[in-house]
Amino acid sequence: MTAAENVCYTLINVPMDSEPPSEISLKNDLEKGDVKLKTEALKKVIIMILNGEKLPGLLMTIIRFVLPLQDHTIKKLLLVFWEIVPKTTPDGRLLQEMILVCDAYRKDLQHPNEFIRGSTLRFLCKLKEAELLEPLMPAIRACLEHRHSYVRRNAVLAIYTIYRNFEHLIPDAPELIHDFLVNEKDASCKRNAFMMLIHADQDRALDYLSTCIDQVQTFGDILQLVIVELIYKVCHANPSERARFIRCIYNLLQSSSPAVKYEAAGTLVTLSSAPTAIKAAAQCYIDLIIKESDNNVKLIVLDRLIELKEHPSHERVLQDLVMDILRVLSTPDLEVRKKTLQLALDLVSSRNVEELVIVLKKEVIKTNNVTEHEDTDKYRQLLVRTLHSCSVRFPDMAANVIPVLMEFLSDNNEAAAADVLEFVREAIQRFDNLRPLIVEKMLEVFHAIKSVKIYRGALWILGEYCSTKEDIQSVMTEVRRSLGEIPIVESEIKKEAGELKPEEEVTVGPAQKLVTEMGTYATQSALSSSRPTKKEEDRPPLRGFLLDGDFFVAASLATTLTKIALRYVSLVQEKKRQNSFIAEAMLLMATILHLGKSSLPKKPITDDDVDRISLCLKVLSECSPLMNDIFNKECRQSLSQMLSAKLEEEKLSQKKESEKRNVTVQPDDPISFMQLTAKNEMSSKEDQFQLSLLAAMGNTQRKEAADPLASKLNKVVTQLTGFSDPVYAEAYVHVNQYDIVLDVLVVNQTSDTLQNCTLELATLGDLKLVEKPSPLTLAPHDFANIKANVKVASTENGIIFGNIVYDVSGAASDRNCVVLSDIHIDIMDYIQPASCTDAEFRQMWAEFEWENKVTVNTNIIDLNEYLQHILKSTNMKCLTPEKALSGYCGFMAANLYARSIFGEDALANVSIEKPIHLGPDAPVTGHIRIRAKSQGMALSLGDKINLSQKKTSL
Repeated sequence: MTAAENVCYTLINVPMDSEPPSEISLKNDLEKGDVKLKTEALKKVIIMILNGEKLPGLLMTIIRFVLPLQDHTIKKLLLVFWEIVPKTTPDGRLLQEMILVCDAYRKDLQHPNEFIRGSTLRFLCKLKEAELLEPLMPAIRACLEHRHSYVRRNAVLAIYTIYRNFEHLIPDAPELIHDFLVNEKDASCKRNAFMMLIHADQDRALDYLSTCIDQVQTFGDILQLVIVELIYKVCHANPSERARFIRCIYNLLQSSSPAVKYEAAGTLVTLSSAPTAIKAAAQCYIDLIIKESDNNVKLIVLDRLIELKEHPSHERVLQDLVMDILRVLSTPDLEVRKKTLQLALDLVSSRNVEELVIVLKKEVIKTNNVTEHEDTDKYRQLLVRTLHSCSVRFPDMAANVIPVLMEFLSDNNEAAAADVLEFVREAIQRFDNLRPLIVEKMLEVFHAIKSVKIYRGALWILGEYCSTKEDIQSVMTEVRRSLGEIPIVESEIKKEAGELKPEEEVTVGPAQKLVTEMGTYATQSALSSSRPTKKEEDRPPLRGFLLDGDFFVAASLATTLTKIALRYVSLVQEKKRQNSFIAEAMLLMATILHLGKSSLPKKPITDDDVDRISLCLKVLSECSPLMNDIFNKECRQSLSQMLSAKLEEEKLSQKKESEKRNVTVQPDDPISFMQLTAKNEMSSKEDQFQLSLLAAMGNTQRKEAADPLASKLNKVVTQLTGFSDPVYAEAYVHVNQYDIVLDVLVVNQTSDTLQNCTLELATLGDLKLVEKPSPLTLAPHDFANIKANVKVASTENGIIFGNIVYDVSGAASDRNCVVLSDIHIDIMDYIQPASCTDAEFRQMWAEFEWENKVTVNTNIIDLNEYLQHILKSTNMKCLTPEKALSGYCGFMAANLYARSIFGEDALANVSIEKPIHLGPDAPVTGHIRIRAKSQGMALSLGDKINLSQKKTSL
């Protein structure tokens, strides 16, 4: 067995920069030094032994001069020393000196100090030599009777490990511990004793539990946790025992310890699928989420609830608990609220949708009064989206929701208002009966809208859906009110001139003298600096937008005026009133055009907006039937098509989700009868305790590795050195969620013994070496496995490089070095496909500052095939719907999105075309633009696309 495989329970940090002391100086310090000096010398001896030094000459010195000392620090260090020091001769026999050590520890087990007794008992758990333990057995048994619980609980652990490793030394251990457990009062001692019985003699553990099953609620939480584990394991192995213990699990749901409640609820769900059991477990989870203050705990327990929902039969039970789940919204954390709303939305049914909507409406109103918290706006957005989804799924609810939400169109937070507007647009198109109500509410809040983007959307809705004469007149009145006095240019000039005339109205402050660059004096009046603020305060909203130079809203207004004017002409027969309305609409457009061309706005009008307004003027002057159809029918039809495509896509994704959840059984699948199943065949359900332990250790298998044949044999081996190097090395690279484990095989190919053989690693990129691998001593042609952990902090390509250094035994030369090949860590291990809304994509696209533009250079000739190839090689998801990409027109644009396991977003826009003039076999050309928050991610993703653009021929 090599040094790397020696079992060591105690981890010690070894400073590598210090020079190792000589054996003679250490011997001198251990013999003649004071307690402090002996302590330091003993520490150095321990570190040298850990580094592979043998130091046999010091063993007797330590026994003679250090072992008899009563100092507690030295006693603790001696425990570490005896744990790691070689205790046998090369032929496997116990060293004679160890009899003296054994005698010393027999005295320590009878020491009056409980700390020395307890720590000695803990040390005995680590001994693997039966000859050393045998003389100590009477003393260990006697420790079970000690007055102090610290000694008793460590005595139980010592007896358990000795029984497990050397049963012949204490064959009656289960019986001894069972008797101890019956009479013991201390919770930690009972817990250790019960844990031993679970693993050593499960029947005795069950007998004990049967005698005290009614008192389980009065036990301490550490013992309750062990009882839950026992019940789970017993029922997992022998399902017929369920009825005997399920009542106990129900009782433990009422425990005062959150950990016990959580484990009991998880166990109950695995033991029983009865609706009452699922309801009790779900209630317990909900109580835990509400009462626990730690957000991480809340998120973990919420995930358990979401897992419960995934089971079709459990979903019905959880639907009755929707109102209880909504109590979690009292938590201020946004992530918890987001998961809670999503869960509630998935569970909502026609029975409880009304109550859900009432709660959500209250929450929305609450957010209106709270402004100090930074997540309030985002939470309001979440609530709006949830209400939107409820109204689409249950149209009867829309009438209750719309009036409350429309108040938020005038909100300062543009994102929440945009969500409301999107909801209103969908509702007004889908629900004909609600159109009058929506138009009425829209006219009420129209003048209070503060954001130009929301103003544009509101104008479009009013122009599209106002169908009566009164509504059309109301829209015109609101527009005139929002535009202010017209013509705008003349009124603004008059206003400016008018404000300058009456001197008494303006308070002129003292004139301030300034010196210019030329050295001359200039005078600044306080009048000029204060006047614009007063003028801007009085401006109506639309006039303010236009004077700020935002003429896109003017183009939207022109379209709205054209629509309502054409509709007014069809509704009113009187020619004079028709002409009057059209003339008023044309006057508004003309005055806006005049304003755009003048020098008053901060930015002049763009040519596109001029063209749009001019087109609307032309349409109104001619009033042709074709234009009437385009403005009043085609627009609404295109919206209807867009909404129906969106709905179809949502239904398709929901169908896929439900198909995933439904457990399909094939006609030729074997039926498993639990009563007829042998115990060793009970592999249909995994042991949850084992799975959670593996997850904590980072050993969870990835989904693709679920194949029983998936082992090291089908993993790629990375060769680190050449076959002719004195030390050959190769590595398996295991990529876990937050770290990389390198399993390196090191082979000594020489006929010499290699001492202090050390694997030295360094990293490039956002990787960090967790711990330095410890040095080894390799015999001639020997081999060893070294494991090294590398922590990953962000999503970017990384490189691990390094070398192996070693000393040749007996050689006087310097240390030898073998340089290793680089190990490249691929970004794709950390990127997962994700989805987001178009609005979120656009917002992130504007915010992210790092862009990488990749030119398309491929041999693929089909646009769709190239897009699929890029999606496959980058793990990204295409956000552009399939319908938009279907058909063939020679070019294609698509948005891609992915999120890393660290929560970083990656965006990409693919703009590609097929150059038709180069023939049918011409490859795809174009660009891919990648945007990310961090430079590393944008560059790494670009490199990945560049490397994988070309399709390799098989």
